[in-house]
Amino acid sequence: MRRFLLSSLIAILAATVAAGMTGLNGAAPAGAAGNPVTITLVTHDSFAVSKPVLRAFEQANDVKVKVLAQGDAGAALNQAILTKSNPLGDVFFGVDNTFLSRAVDAKIFSAYTPAALANVPAEYQLDSTHQLTPVDHGDVCVNTDEQWFTAHHLAAPKTLDDLTKPAYKGLLVVEDPATSSPGLAFVLATVARYGDNGWRGYWEKLRANGVKVDDGWEGAYDGDFSQGANHGQYPLVVSYASSPPAAVYYADPHPATSPVGTMLDTCFRQVEFAGVLRGTDHPKQAKALVDFMLSAKFQEDVPLQMFVFPVVTGTKLPAVFEKFAAVAAHPLTLSARTIGAHRDDWIEQWRSTVLG
Repeated sequence: MRRFLLSSLIAILAATVAAGMTGLNGAAPAGAAGNPVTITLVTHDSFAVSKPVLRAFEQANDVKVKVLAQGDAGAALNQAILTKSNPLGDVFFGVDNTFLSRAVDAKIFSAYTPAALANVPAEYQLDSTHQLTPVDHGDVCVNTDEQWFTAHHLAAPKTLDDLTKPAYKGLLVVEDPATSSPGLAFVLATVARYGDNGWRGYWEKLRANGVKVDDGWEGAYDGDFSQGANHGQYPLVVSYASSPPAAVYYADPHPATSPVGTMLDTCFRQVEFAGVLRGTDHPKQAKALVDFMLSAKFQEDVPLQMFVFPVVTGTKLPAVFEKFAAVAAHPLTLSARTIGAHRDDWIEQWRSTVLG
């Protein structure tokens, strides 16, 4: 009997230990080797990372990353705010300085300060609450189809004022600032250039000159821009100063000069951020993903994946970026505080002016 009882106790103890290691349902605990935690990265449709880079993070942290794209940056942020009581994921990437105050005020992020912020210039660290971490930056500008203008024997426009001239009627496509971060950035560029008393008048001129409005960047650049994927009908588009290297990189064979130009007079500086979503069930892994976005491996991957610039000082740029990416020496800017105070009113005023 003693032997039987001893054997039974040993069996029960072994089962208890096994249950502690595998969980009550017989599965290995989250994060154990061979059973990684799945975390969800909520982002916009333009987010991209190379598979080897993402896999390196997953293997190093024993996680699986699910990327959940939610439309353009503005639309994705709106979804994150609407679902904050039951968050769609663990980390959000794609808030930029045009929507920064909205994201912070909505309190959908947990404060977190990555150690690697020490290597990020102060000009990109715009959130003093550290809910959002800068990851990349770029200039939103009007791009030109250089081949179209050459073929039509027309000089490409150079300034914002040029876009209102009859010679360029019906040639420009922009994005709706209510749903698109580059669209909002371009509206802010006109506010910065023409001021409160002049920017709506400028847009009245653009409307009279046949400007087209799309919901987001993909529709404008890939759909309507004549150098985009679908070879549309508009040789002028609101995009990025890094569109020229993208046009070279994706061409086969690579041309000696880029078919896409940049109107540097029209540029507005944009910074993109990532943050840990409040309510995540996996805060450790979520913070690790934000850390990873400031790592050398991810930062070096940024230019040829999303065609924007890394924020970490000293990050090596690819040759096509060094050669073809135009950088505005004096981009148009507005403070995040000013944008936050007036953004919604400016969007409504823009919609009544341009869409009627």
